[in-house]
Amino acid sequence: MNETLRRRLVRMQRLTLISGLIGLAAAGLGAWLSAAEFFRGYLFGYLFWLGLGLGCLAVVMIHHLTGGGWGFVTRRFLEAGMMTLPLMLFLFVPLFFGLGDLYPWARRAEVAANPLLQKKAIYLNAPGFIGRTLFFFVIWLTLAWLLRRWSALQDRIQNPGPTRRLRALSGPGLVIYPLTATFAYVDWVTSLEPQWHSTMFPLIVLIGQVLTSFSFATLWLVYFKAIQPLAGAVTLKHFHDLGNLLLTFVMFWTYVAFGQFLVIYSGNLPHEIAWYLRRIAGGWKWVLAALALVHFFLPFFLLLFRVMKQRTPHLVKIAGAIFAIHIVEVFWMVMPSFEAGGVGWKTLGSSAASFVGIGGLWLAMFFFSLQKYSLLPRNDPRIQQLLAHAE
Repeated sequence: MNETLRRRLVRMQRLTLISGLIGLAAAGLGAWLSAAEFFRGYLFGYLFWLGLGLGCLAVVMIHHLTGGGWGFVTRRFLEAGMMTLPLMLFLFVPLFFGLGDLYPWARRAEVAANPLLQKKAIYLNAPGFIGRTLFFFVIWLTLAWLLRRWSALQDRIQNPGPTRRLRALSGPGLVIYPLTATFAYVDWVTSLEPQWHSTMFPLIVLIGQVLTSFSFATLWLVYFKAIQPLAGAVTLKHFHDLGNLLLTFVMFWTYVAFGQFLVIYSGNLPHEIAWYLRRIAGGWKWVLAALALVHFFLPFFLLLFRVMKQRTPHLVKIAGAIFAIHIVEVFWMVMPSFEAGGVGWKTLGSSAASFVGIGGLWLAMFFFSLQKYSLLPRNDPRIQQLLAHAE
């Protein structure tokens, strides 16, 4: 890595670290004023940034299985994103102290008065919640560590062995990741309203993570495309491929999200439809309208046009909009569980502080990881695909 790029990354790391510490300090002040609002905002911010790290992990494995040229020029950004997972394990610790403020099953009085919570107590309890969380992170951290280790090893040797190991791990990894994440998001999000359940909800979350990670990688590829070693290796074909992938996952997300809504609406069962009723009450209906517009209609129709995918100013705006609306989507998934009619300024302030605080530390770790290796993988036997794109 050239010294100019390294200095830029170090500067960005420092700025984001300072922003993160300031945000966490503001969130800490909010915790002193209202612990309940702090934990709600912290959960929202945490889930978004953790989801981005997990999405990067998934996309890295997708690339190792498919070998697409788009993956060679974005792999280092995605690997740096997944290497934030150790930090996210550490940042989960505050949530262990807020279970009673977040989850009905963690409040003894509510469990004693609710037969449904009593039946679910064998699974939804604090020791089980903590144990499962640690178990999930052990699996995710192991996958991320192996993927990063073998990718770095391939940079140093000509033997294609590390690449074969990466492919061999990514196959079962893409089964293990959604399976463990399904149980994790049942614990962390669905159990905010234990009377509600949906087998499609975790899939919606996972697709959103992958889509956001593609957006994130696209934005950084545009930013660094003129810097060596990416300069000369990145072509319009790569951006066209990334635009197609964004379009694919926009449609996939919409299909599953609408499918969940249609099934629940058709069934019209009180314990299921209540989840949506809370999310269209008051000001939340405008958030839902924004999700429909920016998460589907606009990117879908714009990405149908080749010019939108091959001209980087257009693609940056679309990827940026998808990234931003996913923040809104996570907020919409979490907050109505606490405030059905809308959120107050205190909750918005606490959420913003936690989001900036966690995000600042996440990005600082991202830039730190990005400094360690060349922005373009070396010695991968499939690198000829990248060269073919550049012809």
